Amino acid sequence: MKAIQVQKPGGPEALTLVDIPVPKPKPNEVVVKVSAAGINFIDVYFREGRYPAALPFVSGQEASGIVSEVGAEVKSFKPGDRVAYTGIMGANAEYAAVPADRLVRVPEGITQQQAAAAMLQGMTAHYLVYDTYPLKKGETALIHAAAGGVGRLLVQMAKNIGARVLATTGTEDKAKLAREAGADEVIVYSQQDFEAETKRLTGGKGVHVIYDGVGKTTFDKDLNILRPRGYLVLFGAASGAVPPFDLVRLSQKGSLYVTRPTLVNYIATHEELQQRAAQVLNMISNETVKLRIEHIYPLRDVQQAHRDLEARKTTGKLLLIP
Repeated sequence: MKAIQVQKPGGPEALTLVDIPVPKPKPNEVVVKVSAAGINFIDVYFREGRYPAALPFVSGQEASGIVSEVGAEVKSFKPGDRVAYTGIMGANAEYAAVPADRLVRVPEGITQQQAAAAMLQGMTAHYLVYDTYPLKKGETALIHAAAGGVGRLLVQMAKNIGARVLATTGTEDKAKLAREAGADEVIVYSQQDFEAETKRLTGGKGVHVIYDGVGKTTFDKDLNILRPRGYLVLFGAASGAVPPFDLVRLSQKGSLYVTRPTLVNYIATHEELQQRAAQVLNMISNETVKLRIEHIYPLRDVQQAHRDLEARKTTGKLLLIP
């Protein structure tokens, strides 16, 4: 089968197209014929070596597909079932072996591409607004990179809850997408200082929570625009890792909270994974949340997909099709 392998950490050129055997399932595994695989920043972190992995490895951690074979102990799936998953390495390939308890059934009314697009970004947005900082009606949230894959979903979910949403984007075109998703105010940070604008828009009070997937370039100003006892939810580092800082700054700025969550801890059990995935897929099915699949690449163009993602040229979900 064709697969995208990383043999040595590096830039997009580290992603190489190889021929390797189709995996055989372990007793508790299912082999999935991949229909679509998602491209995410976590793939960049593993490719670069920022997150360690045994080499060589097949990249990608999110996909949808059709069950082609099941292990001897698997009773919950059979060949032909439509499934999706995230958090298991090896998705950028024609076939992938996945533990059965990490799979989610794809319901009728959801396409394979929608399922692949929803797993990581959809469940990420869901845990951020419902669990990490449970957003409440009437509260004010600032969402960075609001035209991106997670950002647009965060805006929609936050508005469904009844929160006031301030959003940041890099361009006017992206600002339009954020407004279409429901943002009440959009700050184009290439033209405006988001710290000053947020203070103006909140009458100097600041926001209850910031959902920040950008990291290095936004972190310091984030701390200046939170209300006392506000939450900075740092769920990504698209601009680079935040340098070490003195925790006493949190007390000086109003007894602030900073957390660095990751999806794996919010779908750690089989039950939580199934519950969260079902809620996200239901939101998509009834169109209370709308996905934006921006670009679909053939498997061989994975390097370009990574370049586009890292250049922050994208405004929605990127998919690979084996």
